Amino acid sequence: MKKLFFLFAFLFTATLANAQGVIKFKTESHDFGKIEEGTQATYTFEFTNTGTAPVVISNAQPSCGCTTPDWTREPVLPGKTGKVTASFNSTGRPGAFNKTVTVISNSETPTIALTIKGEVAPKGTATEAAPAVVPVPTVTKNAAPAAPAKPAKKKSGK
Repeated sequence: MKKLFFLFAFLFTATLANAQGVIKFKTESHDFGKIEEGTQATYTFEFTNTGTAPVVISNAQPSCGCTTPDWTREPVLPGKTGKVTASFNSTGRPGAFNKTVTVISNSETPTIALTIKGEVAPKGTATEAAPAVVPVPTVTKNAAPAAPAKPAKKKSGK
């Protein structure tokens, strides 16, 4: 009886030890393209827990003070989704940027680096070329077509 109990205890413990959450992001990088200086560029990275145990994100560490992360604080159950949002403050930072947010969790891969990048155009400059203005031809409908002209009658010399 004791042997059977220990066998079940061992199998139960082994099963729990294999239970692991797995974070699968839809994408691990985002390119904002060109943004104007002063813009708060924000992107939300969505993930699914494809594992067999809940995932808890304990921290999301930005690479610098110009990037602010936010994340799902509750445990994400298997099959459910969560998010990590990265906001980049472009004020006073013209030029190219490439920032990371390191996600720390209890998942199978305990650290995952998410990347945001783009280019900050100095304030007051256009971020994209304005679309060309194409004139639209005006179509007018004529009333009924004019009747064909009748030949002029010859005046007789009476």
